[in-house]
Amino acid sequence: MSVTEKFLSMEYGPAPEDPREALVWLDRHKRKLGHFIGGSFRPPVERVYFDTLDPSSGEPLAAVAQGSAADIDAAVKAARGALPEWRSLSPHARARYLYALARQVQKHSRRLAVLETIDNGKPIRESRDLDIPLVARHFYHHAGWAQLLPQEFPGYVGCGVVGQIIPWNFPLLMLAWKIAPALATGNTVVLKPAEFTPLTALAFAEICQEIGLPAGVVNIVTGDGSTGEALVKHPDVDKIAFTGSTEVGRAIRKATAQSHKKISLELGGKSPFIIFEDADLDSAVEGLVDGIWLNQGQVCCAGSRLLMQESVAETLLAKVRERMSTLRVGPPLDKAIDIGAIVARVQLERIQRLVDQGVAEGATCWQPPSLTMPSRGLFFPPTLLSNVHPTSTVAQQEIFGPVLAAMTFRTPREAVELANNTVYGLAASVWSESINVALHVAAQLKAGVVWVNSTNLFDAASGFGGYKESGYGREGGREGLYEYLEPEWFKRAPRSTVKPVAIGQPPPGDVNSPTPSIDRTVKLYIGGKQARPDSGYSTEVRGADGQLLGEAPLGNRKDVRNAVEAARKADGWARTTAHNRAQVLYYIGENLSQRAQEIAGRLAGVVGKEPAAAEVRAGIERVFSYAAWADKYDGAVHNPPFRNISLAMHEPIGTVGIVCPTDVPLLGFLSLVMPAIAMGNTVVVIPSETYPLIIGDLYQVFETSDLPGGVVNMVSGRSTELLKVLAEHDDLDAIWSFAGEASSAAAKLLSAGNLKQVFSDEGRAIDWFSIAQGEGRWFLQHATQVKNIWAPYGE
Repeated sequence: MSVTEKFLSMEYGPAPEDPREALVWLDRHKRKLGHFIGGSFRPPVERVYFDTLDPSSGEPLAAVAQGSAADIDAAVKAARGALPEWRSLSPHARARYLYALARQVQKHSRRLAVLETIDNGKPIRESRDLDIPLVARHFYHHAGWAQLLPQEFPGYVGCGVVGQIIPWNFPLLMLAWKIAPALATGNTVVLKPAEFTPLTALAFAEICQEIGLPAGVVNIVTGDGSTGEALVKHPDVDKIAFTGSTEVGRAIRKATAQSHKKISLELGGKSPFIIFEDADLDSAVEGLVDGIWLNQGQVCCAGSRLLMQESVAETLLAKVRERMSTLRVGPPLDKAIDIGAIVARVQLERIQRLVDQGVAEGATCWQPPSLTMPSRGLFFPPTLLSNVHPTSTVAQQEIFGPVLAAMTFRTPREAVELANNTVYGLAASVWSESINVALHVAAQLKAGVVWVNSTNLFDAASGFGGYKESGYGREGGREGLYEYLEPEWFKRAPRSTVKPVAIGQPPPGDVNSPTPSIDRTVKLYIGGKQARPDSGYSTEVRGADGQLLGEAPLGNRKDVRNAVEAARKADGWARTTAHNRAQVLYYIGENLSQRAQEIAGRLAGVVGKEPAAAEVRAGIERVFSYAAWADKYDGAVHNPPFRNISLAMHEPIGTVGIVCPTDVPLLGFLSLVMPAIAMGNTVVVIPSETYPLIIGDLYQVFETSDLPGGVVNMVSGRSTELLKVLAEHDDLDAIWSFAGEASSAAAKLLSAGNLKQVFSDEGRAIDWFSIAQGEGRWFLQHATQVKNIWAPYGE
């Protein structure tokens, strides 16, 4: 027999990992683990425990504390008590603690890998070779950020006490993604691990003790969904960071809407795996194995939708089936297996139910016929669903299992349309030997991470997070640190006092104001054209002295709908070069300057002569500032420890609804609209209710400044009513609300349907005349989202 024949006929024998050290660790804790609060382990207040199970056997591993509201309260108090001392440490001192955590993770890496595998069910090769090294990498990387924080983030401070909730698919890695940046930026933490996989979080708590981390800096409370709910709703938590399902993310958004908690959400995905006809098909198939069958497909960014160019579809599917036949399913501690156990029975049943539904909807199901499945435990075979329709359940819903849904496309344009045909936007893979095709497609994909000729690459230097209903915020990289920081001035800003505006009501008393000699009734501005309101009604606008200044249109739901549609049609603005956008903004500033005296004269009737002149001067300067920023707010090129570069590109959010502040009608409008459009967004704006007539001046400026129709759309009216329409509109990507605390809360609550990003004043007073508060990177960060495109290079 030749060497080749021997190689092809060779079978893998079992190569079990010795779990002894992990079991000794469990036994040392008497298989009963409490919460970690204030630097020590303690039993739950209500003395309730639950079992965590080995999914490969169903055997209990340990009894774990069920957290209650009282336990969460104790943990939050411990974190709050530790905050002043932790925040006052020198950057170097905090860096040394994070460095020590990284070193200790490396020291215990084998035991942690085994604990992860027996608690989660993933293959030991993945825990040992991927998860734990990345955990250490995140703490090393963020030790560096802790050291450099004052230099690199001047004027920013940590949020305070951070509540963090993590999922069961990457238990310790998700902990590192959350805790490392939080500690580096001077926050203290209360973390709730997933109910199914709490063990490595508690092992990490012990590591915190070993390095002497100050008591209360990290607190870990275990439990089910009710424990997480208590953490989310606790009034003394300043920020919530959540990774998990979109449904729970939506519930968190609603639960925190009335508070001032900062939130970041990393949610579900239905990531496309796009293979073009010129791709190296064998390499693509190997990438596909990692893309969908890593961690049994229980990966939020799993390449669960295979999009194949039609000309190679049959050849590719044959290769996929052949490769699937070689995958080994078995006990996860066996180093020779590829697919381990599903984390829990409820998840196994969900996977089977969705596969059955896919078949009922017309898909063809294929599973390796010769595959040997374990006789006990929670296992599911690698599954290929072909002939899947783009709108079928298995093409749209996240299965979170080892199931691949395959469909075809003909052209790159069709591939992009299919890839983006989902409410999610977490990640994507593009396979082509043409760098032009790969980058052309990558730029059009609505996803926070795009891998070119690769998949499932992660690094602490490169941000990870989604678009659309995959959440917002980033984990890792510079952008990930901003999730745990706030501008110091904003953190300390006083509460704003927004006085309600009585639209259409003259002031009390006998006001003898002359009727304007020429009727001044402005119109709405939609799609680059002046438009009468659908309602047919307008409202009086009066000055500070009660004088009638003119009439403003009362926009309604239909006007907002028309404005959003016009903004969507103007999406070519995002593809305009940054230089050209800058020129248009300069033209706006130039034309505003030419009409400065006229605009200030009218504005004076509301705010006074000198403030009006100051507002116009500051407004012109603000437009010029964002014209300057338009081609200078650049991304970055990261060098992760792989044969890749990661291009961190700033992309516009999309279409943004903006509610302007009432007190500075012109400057407030320009301070919000200009950063949004400078970055390529289109906007629907509700102007100041105090002086909505400002839109009559502005649309004349826009019309003479080469601004394409639909980039800026203005709808005046009752802001609370119009905000509700904007927030509930599913074709808007973000809401910016700067009209006070009630408006901020309403924007967050009402926009939870499609999880729009919300940027607001949180009811805090902003000095719009101040450059430090009223303009700059803080606004640009909210006007963009970072897409990381991973591209292989070099040797």
